[in-house]
Amino acid sequence: MTGDTDTVLPTPPADLPRTAGELRAAGHRYRTVKQELRENLLDRMRSGQPRFPGVVGYDDTVLPEVERALLAGHDLVLLGERGQGKTRLLRSLVGLLDEWTPVIAGSELNEHPLRPLTPTARALAAQAGDDLPVAWLHRSMRYGEKLATPDTSVGDLIGDVDPIRVAQGRTLGDPETIHFGLVPRTNRGIFAVNELPDLAERIQVSLLNVLEERDIQVRGYQLRLPLDILLVASANPEDYTNRGRIITPLKDRFGAEVRTHYPLELDLELDLIRQESDLVAAVPEHVLEVVARFARAVRESPSVDARSGVSARFAIAAAETVAASALRRAGLLGETGPVARVGDAVSVTSTLRGKVEFESGEEGRETEILGHLLRTATAETFRARLAGLDLSGFTDLVAQGEVVETGELVAADELLRQVGTVPGLAKVLDRLGLGDAPTPGEAAAGIEFTLEGLHLTRRLAKDVTDDGRTRYGVRDQGRG
Repeated sequence: MTGDTDTVLPTPPADLPRTAGELRAAGHRYRTVKQELRENLLDRMRSGQPRFPGVVGYDDTVLPEVERALLAGHDLVLLGERGQGKTRLLRSLVGLLDEWTPVIAGSELNEHPLRPLTPTARALAAQAGDDLPVAWLHRSMRYGEKLATPDTSVGDLIGDVDPIRVAQGRTLGDPETIHFGLVPRTNRGIFAVNELPDLAERIQVSLLNVLEERDIQVRGYQLRLPLDILLVASANPEDYTNRGRIITPLKDRFGAEVRTHYPLELDLELDLIRQESDLVAAVPEHVLEVVARFARAVRESPSVDARSGVSARFAIAAAETVAASALRRAGLLGETGPVARVGDAVSVTSTLRGKVEFESGEEGRETEILGHLLRTATAETFRARLAGLDLSGFTDLVAQGEVVETGELVAADELLRQVGTVPGLAKVLDRLGLGDAPTPGEAAAGIEFTLEGLHLTRRLAKDVTDDGRTRYGVRDQGRG
């Protein structure tokens, strides 16, 4: 699969057969890729093992449809807006393949020792007999992927004549002159085409034979190679991607079309953020909840182009930005153990607006809209987390006209010195899941969240200074 270039592939166990004769003697049974996927999927169902590790939010909706497609032996298309985990799901399919599979040693098409395809491999198998050398291919090498781009050619996907081999003296009619493309090189594996509608229609035509007749054609060669492959693809809904479409004959050849979606529930959104984000500082649960609610509010806003969607990467990047803001504060103020606060989320309204496509009438108001949605998400989290608590201890802090100053460059210790002992703080921290013995950073995060929530519910006033400090004070009862 994909991964770091430094990843070391596992070594095949030493006791695996090394010749076709040993393979037969071991009772090896040839299975097609689709048979392999079907049987391994059923085994995992019966044993209760995870079938698609790392895929969040699809257990009751998308995954049952994918499983039916695999059990039926269907090639499939995942259709959905950006950032819905389509590629992650496609890549997870490789985990359902056998860990090791036998191939003819040196075969560029991963040919099975008992089912050679190319004339060269068939001749070699006939000549060597039971001594045909066998190599073993790890399942991570049985997945191929191509992002559909306008410059993709038939040669990239299927193959083309290799001019070097022709120059070496072979005739154009010799199949040995063919340089195979990505699809046949993934024979006996899974091949994925990402963003299929972006593939030029004349290039999509080249996949018709692969899906129906299971063979390939290269520049008119009389070449029939019955490929053993599962072809999968991802696509955005056609009403959004005006860049292209999946041609009707190709859509007809896919056995299943599965619609994906964004997380349906807040808890699933939070699970996804926790799993995918790489946080450089501690981010309390209530701050992550604000981020998750914010992402969902942006997704549902009438000011945002619903056809484009708001990727799950938006929420992930927001959580990472909030953590980075806390780390920046710690670096500037010399703090240790940085903890993110709800005020750190304000920066995402400007840094992440490029990830959102707004309706045409909202030009120039993007940051304002995101700021409003962030405040709404914070207020909803405040009500969900602290409803019913007596927070008069916090409002009393400013009852005599004093102010509490916090913000991006206010240290946790400084904030704690300002508030001193606050009645009800322990219950607030308990509700926020910050425990009986919070660190100064955690206590400051709880205090700032409470102050912001009281402001958003019109119980405290708030002013932001030019240097980024936030001041909470008594509310002027004469105001609207």
